[in-house]
Formats: sequence, structure tokens, C-alpha cells
Amino acid sequence: MTPELTFFIYAFTSIFAIVNPVSSVMAFISMTSHLSQADKTYIAKRSVVIACIVAIIFSISGEIILKLFNITADSLRVAGGVLLFLVAIDMLFARTTRESITSEELKDASQRENISVFPIAMPLLTGPGAITTIIVLIRTAENIDSKLIVIGAILLTFFITFLIFRFSDYFNKVVGMTGMLVMTRLMGLFLGAIAVDFISTGIKGIFNLT
Repeated sequence: MTPELTFFIYAFTSIFAIVNPVSSVMAFISMTSHLSQADKTYIAKRSVVIACIVAIIFSISGEIILKLFNITADSLRVAGGVLLFLVAIDMLFARTTRESITSEELKDASQRENISVFPIAMPLLTGPGAITTIIVLIRTAENIDSKLIVIGAILLTFFITFLIFRFSDYFNKVVGMTGMLVMTRLMGLFLGAIAVDFISTGIKGIFNLT
């Protein structure tokens, strides 16, 4: 397995786990239950495109943001790792992710005419955890090819997310609530491991440990 493929798998797993479309589709089904199939497809496409654009913007501007606020990559790794670990705990216990969307926001969203931007695109798909993960991965990338690999992982993640949203009713029938909860817990486990890696790498960098 080449280093490029290994890094792509690592980047894709990290981004897919924090975006967590399997868990998000439950909220999507709930908020679009009263809509026609055409409207559901429109909202799925628009929300995923907006979330993907936001993610790519932060992947491009991540370096500028770090320099603007004088934040080191290692400090961001530790802070991001802690945030991801808290999200992972929520996923493992199948709770509503605190950094993603609150019950109050979900209730308010049901009364909105257009839910594709808020809360689906942000913060459900591209929330603080996803943005932090993307910036850390971009900062980890050592050359332009590696940065393009991260962007490729972003595009693949949101393409799969669109397919899950587009066929949400079918996905719900095949996988079911139990299946989605099991998959969410598995992704929570992966995310927890990634968070520990972020934290350990950041601590080594801060204290110059070898």
C-alpha cells in the first residue's frame, strides 16, 4: 500500500466519521418527512453542495486562519482531538451530538421553509468538528499532492453523503434504526481512535517529544 493511498484512507476515514452522514440522515428524514420526493432531492443536493463548499473553503484557508490567530498546528491538533473525542463519546452512546445540532435547533428547523442551509449544511454536516478536522489534515499534508488528497477525501465524503440523503427512505428501510445506531457507534469508535492520534501527535509536537 502506497503512502498516498494510506494517507487518503486516513483522511477519508477522519472526515467521513466526523461528518457522519449515517447519523445525519436520521435528522434529514425527520425534517423532510412532509415533503415530496422532488423536494427531498433538491434539499439533499443543495445542503450537500453547500456543506462541501464550506469544507473546501476551510481546507484552502486553513493555513491563513492559523497564521491570523497565531495558532500552531500542534495546539489545534490537541484542541481538535479533545473536541472529536467528545463527539465520539456522544456517537458511542447514540446521543445527539452536542457540537452538531441541538434539540432546540431541530425543533426550529421544522418550521423553516428552507432547511438546506441551516441546520443541514451547517452545522449538521459541516460543524466545528468537521472544520477542525479538515484544517488539521491540511496542515498535516506536507506537499500540494497531499493537500489535494485531503480535498479528494472531502469530495468523496460528500458524494456518499448525497447518495445516502438522496435514497434516505430506501436506506432507512434497508438499514433500519437499529442498523444506523450500530453504524454510528462504529464510526464513533473510529473517531475516538483518530482523536487520540490527534492529541498524542499534538502533545509530541508541543513538547518536542521524540
